[in-house]
Amino acid sequence: MSACDACLRRTALVASLSGHIERARRNRRHISELLSLSDERLLSALAGDRRGELERRHLSFDADVARARIDDAALHALCRHDRSYPGQLAQSADAPAVLHVAGDPGRLRALGHDDMPAVAIVGARRAGQEGLEIARGLGRGLAAAGVTVVSGMALGIDSAAHAGALEVGGPTLSVLAGGADVSYPASKRALHRALIATQAVISEMPPGFCPVRWCFPARNRMIAGLASLTIVVEATERSGSLITAELAQDLGRAVGAVPGSTLAPRAAGSNALLRDGALVIRHAQDALDEALGIGVATATAGRACEELDGSLRALLHRVEDGCDTVEDLANSPAEAQVVLCGLSELELLGFLRRGPAGHYVRRA
Repeated sequence: MSACDACLRRTALVASLSGHIERARRNRRHISELLSLSDERLLSALAGDRRGELERRHLSFDADVARARIDDAALHALCRHDRSYPGQLAQSADAPAVLHVAGDPGRLRALGHDDMPAVAIVGARRAGQEGLEIARGLGRGLAAAGVTVVSGMALGIDSAAHAGALEVGGPTLSVLAGGADVSYPASKRALHRALIATQAVISEMPPGFCPVRWCFPARNRMIAGLASLTIVVEATERSGSLITAELAQDLGRAVGAVPGSTLAPRAAGSNALLRDGALVIRHAQDALDEALGIGVATATAGRACEELDGSLRALLHRVEDGCDTVEDLANSPAEAQVVLCGLSELELLGFLRRGPAGHYVRRA
């Protein structure tokens, strides 16, 4: 994988104009509009009093130095003139000039084939346990069928989707707002390392770049551009995930959402998508039917509830009905011990997952 001089120069220009782009964003300039401008027009629109200085820096850009930095960061670089550049993403006027790849570049080359498209899974950072489990189950089911799961490694739904894909060995691709070599958020270093070890992390920004606010909607346009279907799992009314969904719709791509409680603010945005005509996604099979065609692939099923003995099956049904802690399920210390043993067995069998504060959630 090799990026040409012109595309590397474009990437350096966008990075050098980062502060100017952020100011333009605050003044209601659309990120996609700005990033679709030519180098000259971008400088003219944003550089202001510093135009002369930034033009000189742009003209004196050394592509070999940029390539050395990419190599030092253990990244691969692919530009939009390369035949391996994802065709789905290349359809956008604001497609990134260069994709910096940490991990396996083959994961990027495989994207965009008609017989195995990618699916984006995005949603709330402060997601509920049920939403996290649904995202994990979607990631697991799609990846098990060979569909690439695309997301942004953010807290909450994004990370859960990646984790689900990793549980079955991928494929999954993370798109970062900063440099591909920098874990963002920092708390997801372990996930970042795991993705690089067996999958891939990509960014349009150069190595070591620390993201500012405009980089996140810019990252969202890449997620939408790489996927044939974008699924929103839990989103508030002003969630960035809704920006990703809107960008996908602008590209003519399918958008789906997982239904949530009408009483939960964290599901207000995703429920609004459904009201406005988004596809209803209940589980991985719905996503596979939309991405590949009805019946083309079957989501791998876990053990059936019917295989459980009567007491465990009854306990599982109570958890599904909302009694999700030992306190909710037991009326005495002796009964609590029996319940705890049952919950632990259901967890080991893969029917439940234990969440914060002792709450149990049904695994998707």
